[in-house]
Amino acid sequence: MGFLHSLKRWYRFPNNTRSRILLWYFLLTAFTSVASILVTHHILYRQIYDLSREHVFRQAIDFQRIINKQRLKSDVVSHNQYTFDVFDKFLSQYEPVGIDDYAITLVEGQIYRHTELFPDELISQEADLIEYWGQLDKPKQGKVNTSIGELFFVAEPVVVEGQTQGVLVIVYCAANSYKLVNGAVLLIIPATLGVMGIAAAIAWGTTGRVLAPLRALTETAQSITETDMSQRITVKGKDEIAELTHTFNEMLDRLQLAFESQQEFLKDAGHELRTPITVIRGYLETLKYRPERQEQTIALAVDELDRMSRLVNDLLLLAKAERPDFLNLKPEELDWLTEELFLKVRSMADRNWNLESKGLTPIRVDRQRLTQAVLNLVQNSIRHTQKGDTITLGSSVQGGYASIWVSDTGEGIAPEDQKHIFERFARATTCENQGGNFGLGLSIVQAIVQAHQGWIQLQSEPGKGSLFTLVIPLDVISDDVFHEPDSNHRGQSPHHRLSGVWSPSQRLHDHRR
Repeated sequence: MGFLHSLKRWYRFPNNTRSRILLWYFLLTAFTSVASILVTHHILYRQIYDLSREHVFRQAIDFQRIINKQRLKSDVVSHNQYTFDVFDKFLSQYEPVGIDDYAITLVEGQIYRHTELFPDELISQEADLIEYWGQLDKPKQGKVNTSIGELFFVAEPVVVEGQTQGVLVIVYCAANSYKLVNGAVLLIIPATLGVMGIAAAIAWGTTGRVLAPLRALTETAQSITETDMSQRITVKGKDEIAELTHTFNEMLDRLQLAFESQQEFLKDAGHELRTPITVIRGYLETLKYRPERQEQTIALAVDELDRMSRLVNDLLLLAKAERPDFLNLKPEELDWLTEELFLKVRSMADRNWNLESKGLTPIRVDRQRLTQAVLNLVQNSIRHTQKGDTITLGSSVQGGYASIWVSDTGEGIAPEDQKHIFERFARATTCENQGGNFGLGLSIVQAIVQAHQGWIQLQSEPGKGSLFTLVIPLDVISDDVFHEPDSNHRGQSPHHRLSGVWSPSQRLHDHRR
């Protein structure tokens, strides 16, 4: 097994991230090193060439200075003697900068004198070049390849009365300098390879440490199963990989929460669906023994089926709330919507109904979904109140948010129930009459409000009632939040807005007082 695992790792070696990073690093380092060596080699060659030119030209200038001085004294000497004197004067004060620069003088095409270091090979093997120099009658400079290497030369003829009497050739041979450069480059290459090898080893180890969180991430992802989502990766450092690790852990937290919520939801939904199915089965099984109660039994079965249908519809609604097309947003007037809601709810039960206030601003909401949420809150208040209790509906606008609330003077909600009252299938322990209530109403309200990018506020005390407030951000069509100029135009009571910062506890207190 271990052998197969090792073989698989070696098979994947050329394709894994670590080897690719190392390969690109090595190629980049090799390219940089080779480019640096070639550029350095070229620069050194160029410097040698420039130095040779500078030296040769400087010696040529010195020779011209000697010619000019000797010309003043040439009245009593012959032309040849003048030429010899000029050459002798120059060679006597000639100071080579090294073993690679020489000077040779030619008279009538023949060698007259040369410096001590002038190569014999050049005289014996380059006779054509010597002859070429001896025949020059004009200054000449250039490069030439010879048996001893590349030479840079400057030829300066000695002209007396229009006749060329001799030629001075100053030569610089860069062969030895080039050999030194080439030798240095040959020494640099293995040293560079050694440094690259050490750098590659360091890069391999560093890359392994950098990519370790990614390997841990892969192993963690592979270890996650439907029954175990508890694995997390240790976050080290503050770089991009640490940020990725942190994000991955957060994603696992969300997945675990969603998975656990789904499992809990399926368990609760299965339990709730099992009850009406069991009841219907019991009714149908006893029907053959009591045929005289057929009509009553069928009515009871249909009632249970209706309850199960409502449950299924509620579950579908909660599932649809996750979809982007759940809402059909349109502009609505908050005061008109509040009045319409109040007209709908006040005939739902024998309670003291009160319309507290109406906000005056355009809002962008899904009218049907929002109506459904408010009706669910009202039905919840009805279940928790008795005849003679007060249920209040109202709306207001404050600080860029629209608020729609439903309050009652009923039995209230216990503090321990308030923590999970919006969970699916949650029921308040203080509610004695649960008929037809599956505990999904407030979950649906929360889903609808959250789809509007809003939230629910709850204020409740046992024995004093509850206040549910839907807070929805305004998507204002007009920048003006206005007061209604003529409330009697529609034959309705004057509108008013709550002034100041809204406080749920204060409104609840005022309402109950």
